[in-house]
Amino acid sequence: MIIYVFFFAHWYLSLFTQSFFYHRYSAHGMFLMSKTTEKVFFVLSWLFQGSSYLSPWAYGVMHRMHHAYADTPLDPHSPLYDHNLWNMMWKTKNIYNSIFYKKADFTQNFYKNLPIWTAMDKFADSWANRLFWVFLYITFYVIFATHWYQYLLLPIHFVMGPFHGAIINWFAHKYGYVNNKVNDTSKNLMAPDILMWGESYHNNHHKFPSSPNFGRRWFEIDPMYPIILILDKIGLIKLVR
Repeated sequence: MIIYVFFFAHWYLSLFTQSFFYHRYSAHGMFLMSKTTEKVFFVLSWLFQGSSYLSPWAYGVMHRMHHAYADTPLDPHSPLYDHNLWNMMWKTKNIYNSIFYKKADFTQNFYKNLPIWTAMDKFADSWANRLFWVFLYITFYVIFATHWYQYLLLPIHFVMGPFHGAIINWFAHKYGYVNNKVNDTSKNLMAPDILMWGESYHNNHHKFPSSPNFGRRWFEIDPMYPIILILDKIGLIKLVR
């Protein structure tokens, strides 16, 4: 039982930082936060994402590219231009690396107002750090796993962040329903969204990219939105209205 609790805790906590801090804050600037609060979320991202830590600013650049070039050859991840899910994930990794290591020069508009903590990114992106987290995951499973098939969950722990991204960037452009007419293939993957912190309302998000509430219809509940409202109410963040 403890293995499944650990897995879902890692799933939701990793996804929380990716949705709240990387996507809604870094890429879209839906709300503001102080530099101190920003650094707290850098550390939380490292703790929750572990071996799959991504740089918030590099993620922000890549996600802005996705919106600007959705379902075109310049899109960092589109099912229309990748033969399969694994090909798309590998292409996305290479584009992310080219951004993070500054091997490519993208439009400067993509770099505006991004959270940057170079020392943290350098530490968290190191192979020593990633292998440290992999060792911790394996050790936890060795101690607490009760069946051999539970070890099949380990590879997801190793790449949790990119795994979440692949679910949305592949499946939410191929399957689901459409609320809004947009110039791409984005769809709402599931409703209510109890697995992806509201991220699966992808068609809604592409239609209203600056809205902090990804749900639009009565049955589309975005579990992240109430958290944003609470944090805004107590002054930890400030919604951009």
